[in-house]
Amino acid sequence: MLFTVDAGNTNIVFGVFSSSPTPIFTARVATVHDKTSDQYAALISEILRLYKTDPEKITGAIISTVVPALVPTLSAAINLLFGITPAVVGKNISSGLKIKGGIPEAYIGADLICGAVGALEKYPAPIIIFDFGTATTVTAIDKDGVFLGGAIIPGVKISLNALSSTAALLQDIDLDGAEKLEPISLDTALCMKSGILLGSASMMDGMIRRFKSELGGDASVIATGGLAGVIVPHCETENIILDRELLLTGLRAIYQKNGYLN
Repeated sequence: MLFTVDAGNTNIVFGVFSSSPTPIFTARVATVHDKTSDQYAALISEILRLYKTDPEKITGAIISTVVPALVPTLSAAINLLFGITPAVVGKNISSGLKIKGGIPEAYIGADLICGAVGALEKYPAPIIIFDFGTATTVTAIDKDGVFLGGAIIPGVKISLNALSSTAALLQDIDLDGAEKLEPISLDTALCMKSGILLGSASMMDGMIRRFKSELGGDASVIATGGLAGVIVPHCETENIILDRELLLTGLRAIYQKNGYLN
């Protein structure tokens, strides 16, 4: 089985794959930058136990991260727990992704690479990908499967934290909940909630229109990342695909493209 790690600034997502392209399970934990390799090994061990997965059946591992300092820590944890050295996207393997202008993969974030590879595995090009993480990224792939680049937007949580920390009368709010949001409200918390969720959804709708214009027509639109699920339902654009496992799918594909077995 293959152990995959997508490590971001805010969260780390673990996934385990067998022969199927669908993971056996995924688990999301908070990124703790000063956690030791022993602590991460213990955490991973507990997650495997929770999902009834035998560590001895893990024969391969691959890491993608936008936090380079986490690579040695996570690699040591994986080696301690499984006795294997993980592959690292952008370090010792290539994704095979075609990039506009022949720009080296090292200049593109590992998360964007994995998202693009995962999307090309599952959906027809051209493709637009929204990844709602610490930052919100929007990337485009043309009809020939070439990665064109994209845009980076302040993340939803970053925007909320900046607002509540600098405006004395605006408190932290919880974005969970399925109630219908109205664009106009007198309640401060609801004003903030509708502003960030409907505002993010409107941003998606607008960027989709602009990206489709650049791509020359219709495109598959994929949304991933921790907050995608609370934003996509408020979009006016139809047929947006919510895929929480997109980057892990890309990790699995990259691992296999490099001739590794899982």
